[in-house]
Amino acid sequence: MLLEMTIKNFAIIPQLNIRFQQGMTALTGETGAGKSIIIDAMGLLAGGRGSSDYIRHGEDKCLLEGLFEWPNHPEFPLLMEELGIDTTESFLILQRDMSRSGKNICRVNGRIVTLVNLRRIGMYLVDIQGQNEHQELLQPEKHLSLMDSFGSKEFKQKLETYQKVFVEYQQLARELQKVQQNEQSYVQRIDMLRFQSEEIEQAALQDNEEEALVEERDKLMNFQKIVDAFGKTYAILSEESTSIVDGVGLALNEMQEIEQLDADYQKISENLQSAYYMLQDAASEVSKQLDYLELDEERLEEIVARLELIRQLKRKYGESVQKVLAYYESIVAELNQMDHSENQLEALNKQLIEKEEKLWTLANEIHAQRRVMADTLEKEIMQELKDLYMENARFEIRFKEAPYELGINGIDQVAFYLSSNLGEDLKPLVKVASGGELSRILLALKTIFSKGQGMTSIVFDEVDTGVSGRVAQAIAEKIAKIAKNSQVLCITHLPQVAAQADYQYFISKEVVDERTQTKITQLNQAERIEEIARMLAGQEITNLTLEHAKELLALAQQATKKE
Repeated sequence: MLLEMTIKNFAIIPQLNIRFQQGMTALTGETGAGKSIIIDAMGLLAGGRGSSDYIRHGEDKCLLEGLFEWPNHPEFPLLMEELGIDTTESFLILQRDMSRSGKNICRVNGRIVTLVNLRRIGMYLVDIQGQNEHQELLQPEKHLSLMDSFGSKEFKQKLETYQKVFVEYQQLARELQKVQQNEQSYVQRIDMLRFQSEEIEQAALQDNEEEALVEERDKLMNFQKIVDAFGKTYAILSEESTSIVDGVGLALNEMQEIEQLDADYQKISENLQSAYYMLQDAASEVSKQLDYLELDEERLEEIVARLELIRQLKRKYGESVQKVLAYYESIVAELNQMDHSENQLEALNKQLIEKEEKLWTLANEIHAQRRVMADTLEKEIMQELKDLYMENARFEIRFKEAPYELGINGIDQVAFYLSSNLGEDLKPLVKVASGGELSRILLALKTIFSKGQGMTSIVFDEVDTGVSGRVAQAIAEKIAKIAKNSQVLCITHLPQVAAQADYQYFISKEVVDERTQTKITQLNQAERIEEIARMLAGQEITNLTLEHAKELLALAQQATKKE
C-alpha cells in the first residue's frame, strides 16, 4: 500500500506531499489541473520511462519519493535478497531523481538500484490502469498474458518452468546451428590435423636421434679414411721393424736397470711403464676396430633417408625435433577436443530432441489448463458485465486451432471476442467495442484478477471514460469492490465514482509568483458534497445538485455498511 508520496519540481508541481490510506481514494478536479501528472509521477516512481521534459521549467532536477508498506507477496522477499536490500524493514522507501543532464538515480531504502530493478520492484507495488490498458484489450497478442494472470499459482509455476525450458531449447538450437554452419571448415581442420598427426606419429621421432644419426652417417661416409687411419696407426704401433711398443719396452728395460739409483730415474721408469701398457692397449683396440670395420651401404642409405624425413618435418612443423614433438602434442590435444566436439554435436542433437519432447508435454498440459481457465473466465466476465449493465453481452476466448507451434508462452494464441447486443455475432474485441464497453470489460477483468493478485495499490486513470447514468453507478460499485482487497486510487470525472470513495482529494491549479502550480486538498464531508455537486452540475451549483450529491454519498455509505 502507498502511504505517502512526495513530488518536487515535477511538471507544474513545485512541491507536493500526499498521504494515502487503505481503501478507495478518488482524485477529482477540473481537466488540466494536474490529476494525471500525479499518476505519471507514481508511474515513474514504480520504474516507468522518464524524460527531462517532466522537470519543472527553470529547475535542474526533480525528485519523486514514495513510502510503501511491505507487499504481502511470497516472491517479493526473494527479489529483495537478490538485490541486496534489507528484508527486515516494515516499509519501503522508493526514491527517483531525474536531472536535465539525463542522469537517473533510483534508490530503494537508501540503496541505489538500476531502473530495470526499480521496475521489477514497482510491479509488486503499483498497478496503473488507464488508456494503455484499453489499448492492450485491443491487441490480441496481449490477450494470452491477460488470461494467464487469471491462472492459479500452480499454473503460473508450470508456465515459468515451460518458459525456462523454452529458453534453454532456443540456446541449444542456436548452438547447434552455429556448429552446423561451421561444419565444412570444421571437417577440413580435422582432416588436416589428422594427416599431420599421423605423419609425425609414423616418423616415431626420438629426442637426440638426429645427432646420433648424423654421427653414424659421417662415419659411414668416411669409411675408407677411418680404415686407412686405423691401419697406419696399427702398423706404427705393432710392426716388428718399426714397432713403437717394442721400442718403448726396450727403453723401459734400460731404465729399470738404474731406477734404484735415483728418485728421478725411478719416476722416468714408471712413466715409461705406463706408456708401454697404454700403447699395448691402444694397439689392441686399433686391431679390434680394424676387425669390426665393415662398410654397410644400405645402412648409409637408411640414415640419409631418415635424416631427410627429419629435415622435412622440421621444415613443416618446427625448427628442431623437440619443437616438432611439441607441435604433435598440441594437435593431438586439439583432435581429442574436436572428437569431443563431434560427440558434443551428437549430444546437442539428443538434448534438443529431449527438450522439444519436454516442451510439447508441458505445452499440452498448459493448453489443457488454459481451456479450463478460459471457460471459467468467460463465465465470470459475463457475470461481471451483467453487473455493469451489459446483460446481453456474450464474451468468448477463442484459441487458435492446430497446427501448433512452440513459442515462449506455449502453443496457444488466444483472442477475446465480444457480442455487445442480442442477436449479434461474436467478433474480435477490436472491431466491436466502444470506449465505454472497453472500460467495463477492463473493469470486469480487474475485478476478477484483483482477488488473487495481492497488488499493493491499483490506480484507475479515468477508466470510466465514455459511460454515464446507471452504468457509471455500476462501475463505481465495482471499483469500490476492488478496494476491499487492494488500495485503490481513482482519477474520475464521474460523481458516482467519487461518492463511492472512502477519501477524496481535490486537484486544482493556482498561480503563485506568476507561476502556475498544482495544489491538492483532502476534502471533508461538506467539501465532498460541494465537489460532487460541481461534478454533477458543472459551474452552477444549485440546492438540488447539493441534495443529489448528499444522496450519492449517503447511498455509498449505506452500501458499505451492508457489506
